[in-house]
Amino acid sequence: MTLASSADDRRYVLTLGCPDTTGIVARIATFLAEVGGSIVEAAYHADQDTGWFFTRQAVRASSIPFGLDELREKFASVAADIGPQTEWTLSDTGKRKRVVLLVSKEGHCLHDILGRVAAGELDAEICAVIGNHRDLEPVAQRHGITFHYVSFPKDPAERGPAFEQVRKLVDSHDPHAVVLARFMQVLPEELCEHWAGRAINIHHSFLPSFIGARPYHQAFTRGVKLIGATCHYVTAELDAGPIIEQDVIRVSHSDSVSDMVRQGRDVEKLVLSRGLRWHLEDRVLVHDSKTVVFR
Repeated sequence: MTLASSADDRRYVLTLGCPDTTGIVARIATFLAEVGGSIVEAAYHADQDTGWFFTRQAVRASSIPFGLDELREKFASVAADIGPQTEWTLSDTGKRKRVVLLVSKEGHCLHDILGRVAAGELDAEICAVIGNHRDLEPVAQRHGITFHYVSFPKDPAERGPAFEQVRKLVDSHDPHAVVLARFMQVLPEELCEHWAGRAINIHHSFLPSFIGARPYHQAFTRGVKLIGATCHYVTAELDAGPIIEQDVIRVSHSDSVSDMVRQGRDVEKLVLSRGLRWHLEDRVLVHDSKTVVFR
């Protein structure tokens, strides 16, 4: 049973990041007590190096006698009192988050995400699949999801209109996440900024090793004993955005490039599904180039 499908499990989730100072936890706890909020989950982290404080708290929605909009209005004064640099969100787990998937030709990540959603393992509404090839259109259609094909010119200098078409298609769905599910196009800087904190990529290596194209071939050439995958937010710097999740598997000298690709795909699917789930559950807080993940 997913959170969005169970009224008893419905939560209001608060995330907050700010410069660390005395009394933040007390202010939040006092506010939630005053509005009748029953806290069912709470996590905190104070980063000693940056002096930044992070928290995520989940409150039983049925314990609060008014809606989310009013709760936001009331909490805004608390956040302002904590400090002008305070960044916070309040979300409702009863409202399924919207997701748009960008794909090219490789379908393992697309199959995995759609399968998890269909099985109720991933609580999301997949609004659309957008591809620069038609190879995966039948996959989207089998799941009853609209597929948009956008043709990309071979010359990178001529791809601006195609990216603009993708932007308009994505923005028409107002998604909480834009997932590059092995979308083999480098987003222009303006799109990275436009979708900052929402665009999620799966890179098929354990970053910061083997950035860019053909990382399995790079790994094979170097004779590595571990290969991995990295789920990260997209930034203008290629494969350098804040990391959400990573994992690795062991390989040996007897593994070919094809073996590495096959094994690596399993890791990619797992890492992307974890990262996307944590993002949709508001468990990821970003500060500068790093993340705090309340798993």
